[in-house]
Amino acid sequence: METLLQIGITALTTLLSIAVLFLLEKMMGSKQVSQMTMFDYAIGITIGSIAAELATELEEPARPLTALIVYGVAAVAISVLTSKSLKARAMVTGKPLVLLKDGVIYRDNLKKARLDLSEFLTYCRIGGWFDLNQLQSAVLEHNGAVSFLPKEKDRPATPADLDLNPKQSQVQTPFVMDGKLLSDNVRQAGKEESWVHRSLLRQGYRNEKDVLLALWDGGEKLTVFPMDPPRKPAQ
Repeated sequence: METLLQIGITALTTLLSIAVLFLLEKMMGSKQVSQMTMFDYAIGITIGSIAAELATELEEPARPLTALIVYGVAAVAISVLTSKSLKARAMVTGKPLVLLKDGVIYRDNLKKARLDLSEFLTYCRIGGWFDLNQLQSAVLEHNGAVSFLPKEKDRPATPADLDLNPKQSQVQTPFVMDGKLLSDNVRQAGKEESWVHRSLLRQGYRNEKDVLLALWDGGEKLTVFPMDPPRKPAQ
């Protein structure tokens, strides 16, 4: 009986830690790992560790819960402070470092960033730059990513360079997903369900149940992916 009680309490504290983590994430804002600063990363690891402790702490769950809330509130407060103060932002998130500019590699900045030349060249290759002569500058951002500015003659040509005026592309809106018609999306796009059905019928689909995904890009036709791909003929 005592074992069952402990299991129940553990389940409840686990659910509590998940709920608190969810609330803290909403307060702190969602960031991808590549967008995190070192401070964000350290806070994230610490909060996750405390949440794990909260899930298994049966005797005094209030202690890790309090620490979890304090860490979360502190992270939010620092985030607000850095958004309003340039000095605080520079202190917490750091400043970008110029690693290369006008054909010069800045050794001192490489040392500050704890990067050696091999690592710098690796960043360049990952960014698609195998010839440093094509780069005007390379900057190490505060989140650890390296941004590159190519020389004007080596950057990809744009339609403006070619004096072209292509039609602006639109974000594709899903009208059908997993065989279900997304009525809200259809209405927000200014279309009617009957239009979707006609468009599907023209492409050989009797109804939305035969469709895995249908996307609308602002034109008069849907991009449709079938629920079951056609079978390959036997060899």
